[in-house]
Amino acid sequence: MQLHELKPSRPRQTAKRIGRGGKRGKTSGRGHKGQKARAGNASTRPEIRDMIKKLPKLRGHGVNRSSAVNSERVLPLVVNVGSIDKAFSSGDTVDPVSIVKSGLVSAKNTKRPIIKILANGSISKPLTVSGCLLSGSAKEKIEKAGGKVV
Repeated sequence: MQLHELKPSRPRQTAKRIGRGGKRGKTSGRGHKGQKARAGNASTRPEIRDMIKKLPKLRGHGVNRSSAVNSERVLPLVVNVGSIDKAFSSGDTVDPVSIVKSGLVSAKNTKRPIIKILANGSISKPLTVSGCLLSGSAKEKIEKAGGKVV
């Protein structure tokens, strides 16, 4: 192979020249007037300066404002009636401690978690539920199966 036989593996890409008639005429994709429509160094400011300018508006809220504003709120862990039916036998008492022991939810920081029981699934055993939040339809299903809510 000789030097004059070398060829590039891919052709050179040339930047599209705008503002010279043809398909890129008039405002040449730059909108209308203003700082960003002009040529030269003074057209746009560094991005970091724009970010610093916005900081005071966002300070104290973080990325997800909904969780940052009311961060003390503790959301309950959700357990379905169907999974309680599988985990417990008839006549058992269902409370947050027994739900954690059965492995349906994991307790964070070894505290007693707040648990809400929802009506997804079916229940066929009479169970006693205490110390848990319940949806209206979950309470109905538990009482219809012969259980009681304390």
